Amino acid sequence: MIDFHYETDFQLEDENRYREWINKVVASEDLLLGPVNYIFCNDEYLHRINLEYLDHDTLTDIISFDYSEGDRISGDIFISVERVVENAETFRTSFENELSRVMIHGILHYCGYKDKTEKEESEMRAKEEEKLALFHVEPKK
Repeated sequence: MIDFHYETDFQLEDENRYREWINKVVASEDLLLGPVNYIFCNDEYLHRINLEYLDHDTLTDIISFDYSEGDRISGDIFISVERVVENAETFRTSFENELSRVMIHGILHYCGYKDKTEKEESEMRAKEEEKLALFHVEPKK
């Protein structure tokens, strides 16, 4: 089950489209989907979480708390909409593309992908691209 929560004025335009996509991604990794909460917030909100729970005094676009057990992924994914807007400009991509990348990044962590080393980061980027392609494919009629 995927739920979306908003601690800012931002709102996804088509929540069901995102749910369907995330379900496809999880299935493509041969895993099961448990409860996943996306919490969209601003920099200040995410910074407080970063300080309180991770002891990091930095801004970030995403923090995910993984509650997965066995083959069932589950967790809370906090996303700073402000960081996503800035990153989209920096990387010269659309807001929707950058948001989708960040959203799936959290899910990929739950699927077991890491990004601490150069090799892991390269694999994570490749997986992000692979999963983004699933989002943009129109269903066959």
